Amino acid sequence: MTATRIGLVAAAIVMVTVPLWVPGDYYISVCSQILIYAIFALSVDVLLGYAGLVSLGHAGLFGLASYTVAVCLGAGLGHVTAIVTAIGLTLAGTAVFAALSLRTTGIGFMMITLALGQIMWGLAYRWVSITNGDNGLSVAHRPAPFGIPLDAPSHFYYATAVVFVLAVVATWIFVHSPFGASLKGTRDQPRRMTALGYHVWLIRFYACLFSGFLAAVAGILFVYYTEFVSPPTVSLTSSAEPVLMVISGGSGTLFGPIVGAILIEIVKNVASAYITRWNMMLGAIFVAIIMFMPEGLVPGTTRLVRQLLKARTKTAAAVAPTSSEPAP
Repeated sequence: MTATRIGLVAAAIVMVTVPLWVPGDYYISVCSQILIYAIFALSVDVLLGYAGLVSLGHAGLFGLASYTVAVCLGAGLGHVTAIVTAIGLTLAGTAVFAALSLRTTGIGFMMITLALGQIMWGLAYRWVSITNGDNGLSVAHRPAPFGIPLDAPSHFYYATAVVFVLAVVATWIFVHSPFGASLKGTRDQPRRMTALGYHVWLIRFYACLFSGFLAAVAGILFVYYTEFVSPPTVSLTSSAEPVLMVISGGSGTLFGPIVGAILIEIVKNVASAYITRWNMMLGAIFVAIIMFMPEGLVPGTTRLVRQLLKARTKTAAAVAPTSSEPAP
């Protein structure tokens, strides 16, 4: 069994047994939050890591799904209708985002997505008749799939874990498919891809739609997790966090955004209870990552392990002839 498979099995065992060894409902809820933001980070990584497009407006899509669920439930619609409507409306919003922002790349793309995200924040803040402004919207109750209520933290965690696994599998299939290969081509050699007959804009557009779908899933889970949504959900800070998760964990990797989400959410929700200046500590961690592992924690750790194994192999090869010589 390879190291990757061993790691996957260990991760699966840890995920399944979290409610058994994590102390208290609060920490189980933190684990649910980590999985939600890991999905959100994956949605950003589809664009940042595989398409080379940095989005600073993804919280607008995340919040659009959250607000749609809250509005639909407040209007008396069922959970299934609310979820389907949220996904459909978020995909429509993503199509608009993509059509406007894909007019350019690089800093231009980043600035347009930033502006679109701020427009969404302004709508959430000012469109009081729909969003209730600063007061936000509350969700009265969580769904009960297959008759299992999700009010208990452990039940909600397992439901979130199932959705998280499906999201990871879908992302793995997406990035390892021929379309994923063409997306990486548009990131590395867009002119050559155009010369080969690929429609670079359309490939990026479809990638934006998939990214928006993952953001919608994360936003739906988030509003059920907090049972509340307000303008800070779609703020610039909320858009920057998943970008930091991707960069710190390793962009263009499947597990990098997950590791980044674990790091940031643990510091925010666990370390902050014991360290007053936790923001300073988090900043120091980011600086250390950029200095010593600029490619991110997951690729950097992989590189260090390979270097250690290579050095160990060389040492063993150098010692072997000496140890095989006959004693005098």
